[in-house]
Order: sequence, then structure tokens, then C-alpha cells
Amino acid sequence: MISGGIKVTPLGLDGVLLVELKIWGDARGFFVERFQLAAFEALGLPTTFVQDNHSRSMPGVLRGLHYQDAPPQGKLVGVVRGRIWDVVVDIRPESPTFGQHAGIELSDMNGRLLWMPPRFAHGFFVLGDEPADILYKVDAPYNPATEAGLYWGDADLSIAWPSERPVVSGRDQRLPSFAQFRAELPAHLRTEE
Repeated sequence: MISGGIKVTPLGLDGVLLVELKIWGDARGFFVERFQLAAFEALGLPTTFVQDNHSRSMPGVLRGLHYQDAPPQGKLVGVVRGRIWDVVVDIRPESPTFGQHAGIELSDMNGRLLWMPPRFAHGFFVLGDEPADILYKVDAPYNPATEAGLYWGDADLSIAWPSERPVVSGRDQRLPSFAQFRAELPAHLRTEE
């Protein structure tokens, strides 16, 4: 679907969308409308956000896979400097794509945003030789008491990260596996093996 120069493509996980923005550029640089209410509404994209976040990470850093339980957050993620490999994992036990993931490169030059609805785990790896600045809008406020995550290198998730030896925080190294996450779900939400 296209509206106002914005193209939207589903990425194979229900509700996860690649949003491609129109970039006007010349030898001086470029201009891009990162959010345009009427175009987002026309495309059925979310338009109600309660917080903007800005994250900077150095080359080779991997952050994630993070999510928030209460309230769950939908995120519109984009990069304003550098490049990242952005990954989302479906953690909705009722979903036919539960445990599956999608990944895509986002950069300051490709005009891409990634929309993930609530109840997806999110992580990224910084590509290239420069830091990456990530801007993302969220549709629910941050609640550190319910922040959680999944182990980024979990073999059950089979995510092909661009590096086998990323720079990862101690906290992210200790996040639970997908099997642990599933085991902690209430019995009526667990899916069959």
C-alpha cells in the first residue's frame, strides 16, 4: 500500500510492517518526513504515540531482545545515523507465528521504519564502523518494573545475527531462553511442542 509517498509492506509476522518513506535528496543532503499523520491514517498505521525514545549504540553492539509486559508497547523504529540489523520476535502465544522472527536493515539513508505491534520482543545489531542513533515512537509509556527479554543467541529462535561475537551487556547475556519464556506462560496460553 502507498499513500503520501509512504509505502507499507507486511514482513510475514501478523502486524509487523516495513514502512518506507520518501526521501528527497541532492548534493547538499536530504529531507524526509518521518511521521505524517494523514498518510499514516490512510495506510492504517498507528498514529497515537505517548513517548519518543532515542538510543545510541557503538559499532558491533547488540541490544535485546527486549519487551515490556504491562502495558505492552508497540514501537515504530527508525535510524537517524548509521545502520542496524533490526529484529522482532513474535511472543504472542495465540499467534500462528509464535516464536518466529523477522529482520531487516534500517539506516539513516534507506528511509525505512519498522512497526511492531505490542507483544513482540525487539533487538538490533549495529552494522558498519560508526555509531547508530535509533529513534522510536512507542504507544504506551515505559514501565521498568515490567521490562523483560529473551536471550539474543537462543538456538531455538535461530536468528542469523550479522556477528557471532557482538558486544552485549551482562544483563542481556543473562536473559531467559525462549523455552524458559514458554514454560513461564500460564498453562492455558502455552502452545504444543
